[in-house]
Amino acid sequence: MDNCIFCRIASGEAQARILFADDEVVAFHDLHPQAPVHVLIVPRRHVASLAHATPDDAPLLGRLCLAAAEAARRTGIAESGFRVVVNSGAGAGQSVFHVHLHVLGGRPVGWPPG
Repeated sequence: MDNCIFCRIASGEAQARILFADDEVVAFHDLHPQAPVHVLIVPRRHVASLAHATPDDAPLLGRLCLAAAEAARRTGIAESGFRVVVNSGAGAGQSVFHVHLHVLGGRPVGWPPG
């Protein structure tokens, strides 16, 4: 996807503060953090949203969740607690249409969200 900023970050064409990356996922700090720690986890392969995922994407979606836990460990919020958010569709607040997880922490987070 030429115009997808997350595809461009994942391929190295666009800059980001990368926390870690492997063959399947890239974790980077959000440009507009909503918490003291706000990391985005994106797959290198473009999937528009969680609603567009198929059963074949199950291993990738699991990898994203494991990467979220790793991001929490690397940023020091794993023990104190963190929230993982996936917005799917414009009505839910998704603004970049490339599936991604938000890892938020570093402060208490309220419930209910939204």
